[in-house]
Amino acid sequence: MQCSWKAVLLLALASIAIQYTAIRTFTAKSFHTCPGLAEAGLAERLCEEGPTFAYNLSRKTHILILATTRSGSSFVGQLFNQHLDVFYLFEPLYHVQNTLIPRFTQGKSPADRRVMLGASRDLLRSLYDCDLYFLENYIKPPPVNHTTDRIFRRGASRVLCSRPVCDAPGSPDLVLEEGDCVRKCGLLNLTVAAEACRERSHVAIKTVRVPEVNDLRALVEDPRLNLKVIQLVRDPRGILASRSETFRDTYRLWRLWYGTGRKPYNLDVTQLTTVCEDFSNSVSTGLMRPPWLKGKYMLVRYEDLARNPMKKTEEIYGFLGIPLDSHVARWIQNNTRGDPTLGKHKYGTVRNSAATAEKWRFRLSYDIVAFAQNACQRVLAQLGYKMAMSEEELKNPSVSLVEERDFRPFS
Repeated sequence: MQCSWKAVLLLALASIAIQYTAIRTFTAKSFHTCPGLAEAGLAERLCEEGPTFAYNLSRKTHILILATTRSGSSFVGQLFNQHLDVFYLFEPLYHVQNTLIPRFTQGKSPADRRVMLGASRDLLRSLYDCDLYFLENYIKPPPVNHTTDRIFRRGASRVLCSRPVCDAPGSPDLVLEEGDCVRKCGLLNLTVAAEACRERSHVAIKTVRVPEVNDLRALVEDPRLNLKVIQLVRDPRGILASRSETFRDTYRLWRLWYGTGRKPYNLDVTQLTTVCEDFSNSVSTGLMRPPWLKGKYMLVRYEDLARNPMKKTEEIYGFLGIPLDSHVARWIQNNTRGDPTLGKHKYGTVRNSAATAEKWRFRLSYDIVAFAQNACQRVLAQLGYKMAMSEEELKNPSVSLVEERDFRPFS
């Protein structure tokens, strides 16, 4: 009887050991799925071909710049792109959006949003692990032998435009400008690019395609990542003015209002209110300081960065725990006191930064500003943007419309 009892105990212990080993084996592997691909009719693409990623033992810092279009995100991206130990990608989620949205039949439905966000989160996980093969699921036409010429804005990434990723003739230290990179570097070899990523201590990604920080919770809490979110915000009135100037066809009714003084009856006000709602929801979460964001979240106003770029950049790097590279400091000096004629490209970063932050006040009529203030009053108050109470106040540059606020990182 005693031997039988011992045998049962030994069998039970062996069973537990086997289950533990199976669980450890499973969790050490990537759950390398493609959410969104099956729903979009792309299940034939083989997601499992790319290398799997394990737990983040090296503790790379994974940086996400969470922004919206025309908020200064290209400028902030360069603060990381210029760092020699950072692998930076400009808007890789463009490929997710470009692949999935044409296949959606119901527009911006909640179901479509869930598919987009699921695919985006899965791609971000892979990219932070330097698994660039996973990006191939969203590149059209598909890369051949892991090479492609279809990476969106490749030239905005320093690493992708320098050796060994770029094989252009010239000095080994040559870093090509964006236009030259696309013309001279040839096809992008994703295998070589992935190796360049692994050689660097940190990975930074900029996106304007994730609406709110709440959408990132699964990534923030993922134990395989060391994710830090830099949420960039800007005065919505400034965003509206910049978009109206940059995306002239899309925002033509706003321009018509400015030109005629009459608000068009079919004006798409969601072009303004969506920004304000996303900002407000996201900032509300950040300022509430939930436990899952502790040490992971920093709110940055574009206006503060534009007024004192070096000081704010030092604060950002301090939050991240990364030494500030001298190349970054030099880039800031060269690109925040620039000749305005050099910054005419709509995605360029050469600016007189302090003047750029206030330029919107002279590009919108007071009627439009008053409308925007009424529609966005909650987020304006949250972020410390003052109301312009008259045309005279709006156009008076000596009257600041930005309150002094100290948005400290949540640490």
